[in-house]
Amino acid sequence: MKYLKYYFSTLLLIYAIFMCMQGPHYPTYLFISFSAIIILGDLLLGHDMNTSKYRYPILINLPIYINFPLLILFISIVVFILGNHNPDWFINIFNNYLYVDILSIKESITLLDKISLITITSLYIGIIGTVPGHELTHRKRNKFDMSMGNWLLSFSWDCAFAIEHVYGHHKNVGLPSDPATARRGENIYLFIIKASIKEHIDAWKIELNHLKRRKKSRLGINNRMLIGYLKSLVITFIFYLIGGLYGMLFYLLCSIIAKSLLEVINYTEHYGLVREPDKPVCPHHSWNSNNVMSSILLYNVTRHSAHHEKSNLKFWELEPYPNAPMMPHGYLSMLYLAIFAPFIYHRIMAKNLIDWDQNYASPGEREIAMKQNQMSGISLLVEQAR
Repeated sequence: MKYLKYYFSTLLLIYAIFMCMQGPHYPTYLFISFSAIIILGDLLLGHDMNTSKYRYPILINLPIYINFPLLILFISIVVFILGNHNPDWFINIFNNYLYVDILSIKESITLLDKISLITITSLYIGIIGTVPGHELTHRKRNKFDMSMGNWLLSFSWDCAFAIEHVYGHHKNVGLPSDPATARRGENIYLFIIKASIKEHIDAWKIELNHLKRRKKSRLGINNRMLIGYLKSLVITFIFYLIGGLYGMLFYLLCSIIAKSLLEVINYTEHYGLVREPDKPVCPHHSWNSNNVMSSILLYNVTRHSAHHEKSNLKFWELEPYPNAPMMPHGYLSMLYLAIFAPFIYHRIMAKNLIDWDQNYASPGEREIAMKQNQMSGISLLVEQAR
């Protein structure tokens, strides 16, 4: 059972593929049921406080590898349905091997279904592409995992993440220089734009300095940013062949949304937390979560305090750290709150930040936090700073 739980994302992908091939209204049912499963799962299943030992790590890594071709299949169905191209070879595959009239499904889909498809595809690119891609790109000594991780990140055109996150964010978390650490009261939408741009700039700086030290050409095959762009171009071209120009544009829209969702996750994982320069990264510099459903689906990235303290550990080796500062709700709930009800999000997190200031922050961090409180525009925090 402890192995099978990490195949949950694979089952969700198969479920998504099945639902998309059932005709009108089913894509909308898919989005609603997916959200309900994750949010209610976090509410009802409680917290996972165990760290299991695994004798066969390949059985835990296998679903990540399987999810790559399944995600290509799922997005291919979506871009065909949303696109303006009907390639015979693609239609024939479904007719002859899956006994599905995918062209009829495409013609019967509703506007609400199309919106649901864009939303769920963006979520899946983030959850089943970016999250395991993040895990694999931390395994710097394993060339296969690094390559697979970069391919998964290429769905969201985010080759910069594999570089800036590993060599930038983990070093600078909690500091003003870190684009993935949100200030108290910071506007979520402006944060998404600012973080996306700065992470990309920082990734280029890191990669160019890396190539300079190794005395390698900046424009050659050793440039990981250029190779990352090439991988994204290959995937984009595949979806162009399947869905035409419209299908490709819808895929790129989903990629942009998926990248934005990643920044929302970054926003929630470190919101308002500060660190003194030249001080080590500690468990209290991340908002932690041990919700069962989020942990299973997101390969324990929820155990973020442990991940930042010991980034070399595999996801199944991370400890729950029950004494670390905790997110008030599961990951998807926090994501939806931050995006659709930021005023409620800030109100909820203000209480948690006050608790962090009083029970986790060092004297130096508390001084930095008080300055952020004054500038936050959140009444509860402003009062705390007086």
